[in-house]
Amino acid sequence: MDTLKVAAIQMTSTTKWQQNLDTAISLIQKATQDGAKLIVLPEFFIRIGEGRDKDFLDIIEEIGIGKTQSKLKAVAKEYQIYLVAGTIPIKTKGNNKCYNTTIVYDPQGEMMCYYHKIHLFRFDGLEQKIDESDLFLSGEDIVTFNIDNFSFGLSICYDLRFPELFREISGVDAIIIPAAFLKKTGEAHWEILLRARAIENQCYVIASAQTGLHENKRQTFGHSMIIDPWGIIKTTLKYGEGFIIHEMNKSTINKVRADLPALQHRKL
Repeated sequence: MDTLKVAAIQMTSTTKWQQNLDTAISLIQKATQDGAKLIVLPEFFIRIGEGRDKDFLDIIEEIGIGKTQSKLKAVAKEYQIYLVAGTIPIKTKGNNKCYNTTIVYDPQGEMMCYYHKIHLFRFDGLEQKIDESDLFLSGEDIVTFNIDNFSFGLSICYDLRFPELFREISGVDAIIIPAAFLKKTGEAHWEILLRARAIENQCYVIASAQTGLHENKRQTFGHSMIIDPWGIIKTTLKYGEGFIIHEMNKSTINKVRADLPALQHRKL
């Protein structure tokens, strides 16, 4: 298979996990109707709230077990898609924190792999200080997976600012980035960093974002994007809930890498 139609979903998640899940499933269904075979949900698609409150604690699950994961497995199987399930909170062993985790499902509803977010966001440039390490534990493992003739690397939001992570997975055909970038940092850096990751690694970037004003008063930037290996934005959704879709082409990747074989010229 030399082409693969992919979609990135954009959401304004609330504190109500069931409502968010229903929204995600509705958008997944619409994207499949447009022919998407791989669909990416945004970071925190299941809930954006106030932190370690009861509702947040209620949606923390063990990897492979839980109401959210069971539903996602069923959705991937029902629509016969590869589903990159945004992020959900996953239990850690012997720690009162959890992982912020992306899970990938195949069209049979089986879990292919999962990735715990490595770089945890800390930002003091707002009235409300944000420190994800209050809730989450950093992951350690770099994760890639394959779909037929295409290879993918996983990352989450703040990871985008650390190019050394992407050099570790250099050579993949696409980088997947579920995110909840803040409006302030997004306006300054989102597009620049996404295009840089695509250009320097000569691969597609599929970025699925949160957008708008949330109940906890945080405002996320939106601008979900699919970018080609030359750094060209092929499609974007600036604001509002919805999805974008694009057909990845293996020949596009091969041509960029043949015309400018920068990956072969690396010395470090």
